[in-house]
Amino acid sequence: MISLTRPPIELNECVTGVLRGDRSQMAKAITLVESTREDHAQLAQELLVQLLPHTGGAHRIGMTGVPGAGKSTLIDKFGTQLTTAGHRVAVLAVDPSSARRGGSILGDKTRMHALAADAAAFIRPSPSSGSLGGVTRSTREALLIVEAAGYDVVIVETVGVGQSEAAVASMVDSFVMLMVPGTGDSLQGIKRGVLELADIILVNKADGDRANEARQVARELADALHMFGAASPSWEPPVLTCSARDGTGIERLWHEVQHHREALTASGEFAEKRDRQLTQWMWAIVEDRLLGRLRADTGVRTLAPEIERQLRDRSITPAQGAQQILDELNQRPAHDGPS
Repeated sequence: MISLTRPPIELNECVTGVLRGDRSQMAKAITLVESTREDHAQLAQELLVQLLPHTGGAHRIGMTGVPGAGKSTLIDKFGTQLTTAGHRVAVLAVDPSSARRGGSILGDKTRMHALAADAAAFIRPSPSSGSLGGVTRSTREALLIVEAAGYDVVIVETVGVGQSEAAVASMVDSFVMLMVPGTGDSLQGIKRGVLELADIILVNKADGDRANEARQVARELADALHMFGAASPSWEPPVLTCSARDGTGIERLWHEVQHHREALTASGEFAEKRDRQLTQWMWAIVEDRLLGRLRADTGVRTLAPEIERQLRDRSITPAQGAQQILDELNQRPAHDGPS
C-alpha cells in the first residue's frame, strides 16, 4: 500500500488501471514518477517494470517550433485527425523554462480545445523540477505510462527553447520542426544543430497572402538541408507546407511520420535508435543524480562562495575550481540524490 496521494493507491491496482486506460490511475502513476521523494522513486520504478512489457508500440513524435509558430493549433488539428481515424493520442509538454518564468505550462492545454475534449486523447504537461534532466526524465516515464495505457501516438511538445529540442529529439522516433513565414530571413536564428535534429520540417501558416511566402521558405529550408547532408542514410527530411488554421496539408504529416518509421525499420536504424535512447536515458539520470548530490552537499555549498571569489579574482582557473568542488564531494560517502 502506498500513500502518495489521498486516498492511498495500491501498486497492483494502479498497474491494472493503467493497462485498461483508467485516466485516474494514469494520473496517479504519472504523479508518482514525477515525485522527487526517494521512497516514491523506488515505487515508481517497480511500477514501470510491470508496465514495460506493454510499451514500445506507439509512434513517438517530437514537435518544436519558434514562438508563435502555431504548435498548439497544429497539434490540436493533427491529433483530432488521428483520433477521428481511430488512433488514441497522448500529448506531453516539456517546458524546462517554466521554473524561470514562474508560469504554468497548462496554457497550451487550454489552447487545444478539440483535443482536450476528445475522449481518445490525453494531454499532460511535465512540471519543471529546476533542471532539464528532471523534466525530461519525468516526460520519458510518462511516455511509457501512456503507451502502456494504449495510446498509439504520443506527441512530445517542446514549450521551452534551446537545450530542450535535443532532449526531446532523444526520446522520440520522428522529430518535427515547425516554421512560419513572415519572420524575415527564414534561416536567421536557427542553429544548424537544431535544424539537423529534424526528421520532418513543416512550414505552417501557408494560407491566404502568406501561401507563396510559405512555399519560398520551404524551398530555402530544403536547400539548407541539402547543404548539411542527411543525418540518416535511409531518410532525407522532407519540407512540407500546411495551414493549421485551415487544416490543409496536415494529413501529409502523418503520412511522412509513417514513412519515416518504415524507412528506419527497413534499414535497422529504428531498433538501434530505440536502444540508443535507452542508453542516453540512463546516463541522463546518472548526470541528474550527480548534480543532485552536488546541490545537496553541505561541504560543497560552504566551499562554493570562496571558489567563486577566487574565480572573480582570477587567482584560479575554472578547471581548478571545478576540481576543488569534486574533491570536496569525493570526501563524502555516496548517497542517492534526487531521482
